Amino acid sequence: MARNPGTPQLLRRLNDRTALELLLSEGPLTRAELGERTGLSKVTAGQLLSRLEDRGLVEVAGQRAGGRGPHAALYGVVPSSAYVAGLEVLPESITVGVADITGKIVVEVTVDPSDGRDPVRTVRNAVQRACDTAHIDMSQLRAFVIGTRGVVDPRTGDVRFSYDLPSWHVGVLASLRERLGASVTIENDVNLVALAEHRHGAAVGHDDFAVVWAGVGQGLGVMLGGRLHRGITGGAGEIGWLPVPGEPLPVDVSHPQSGSFQRLVGQEALAGLADIYGVAGATAADQVRTATATGNDAYLKEVAGRLAVGVAAIAVVLDPGLIVLSGDLGRAGGPALAERVEQAVAKVCPSQPRVAATAVAGNPVLRGALVAALEQAREQVFSDTV
Repeated sequence: MARNPGTPQLLRRLNDRTALELLLSEGPLTRAELGERTGLSKVTAGQLLSRLEDRGLVEVAGQRAGGRGPHAALYGVVPSSAYVAGLEVLPESITVGVADITGKIVVEVTVDPSDGRDPVRTVRNAVQRACDTAHIDMSQLRAFVIGTRGVVDPRTGDVRFSYDLPSWHVGVLASLRERLGASVTIENDVNLVALAEHRHGAAVGHDDFAVVWAGVGQGLGVMLGGRLHRGITGGAGEIGWLPVPGEPLPVDVSHPQSGSFQRLVGQEALAGLADIYGVAGATAADQVRTATATGNDAYLKEVAGRLAVGVAAIAVVLDPGLIVLSGDLGRAGGPALAERVEQAVAKVCPSQPRVAATAVAGNPVLRGALVAALEQAREQVFSDTV
């Protein structure tokens, strides 16, 4: 039988990838520890580490005291071997985060997008400023993931429609890749929040869940079997358009605030509730925060009941088991609001999902963008060691 000459090389590449992932997830390891966890002999593990050292991916990160013999060297992934950038693009600001290959965020900056009419120049300038602040050359960035409020076509990766960012349209992705490289990806912001919750937040350990984003606009991020569900056109999750009994149906779908569920839980609707229940606050999030702090249970129950309409609709269609309440309202209400939403859903929904408050620290869109960018970069860097 003829042997495949590529097999030894493939095995080395697979072993290298496994070792690098272990070093990232479990911290610095000795050669012996790495051998035990991968099933490799000490000799093979030593050869692997030497190969990765030569590629600049692994370095000695310390020593571990043993018995009578010399201390064993601890090996870790070189943080500066690659960097990634994650961005949140809003009409009034662009926030850029840069992380090293280990996932540590080394810089986060927010810039004014000026007139916003040239998204390519605006993004490049924002990334350049972040790199300059962190003393990193842009050539060290291996992946860029940009989060926007728009509908992103999953087939092409282009923004199909964005009401808030009209200059972000078909063709922008190609222009960004010309200026920044082929590793640029654009993703819907709530989908990125779902990635952040899965890796760092309330959905850790759950491969089936949904994120309800409640705030100025309403959005939904769905993860099924550990993968984001975007829909054929990228429109999955536009929950603001959910028809709601008692609320008028939209007559012009080009108007973003005309969806029935948006009318039920949007800023204007909740401002009216705040007046009724005597809750102070400039925004709906401020009002929910005030009600939570002062124990205004009647107001919180009313808000929870309205949110429960959308959550119940998601549960009876997808039955994800877990729904994470995020966005400005989710963060403001925290566990108190999430618990009331869960109780309200249980009265009208047979599947009775658990509802949890967001647990992502910092900017959830940015954190999700960095999660996606790190996955891309590690796939590139860790699969090219032989």
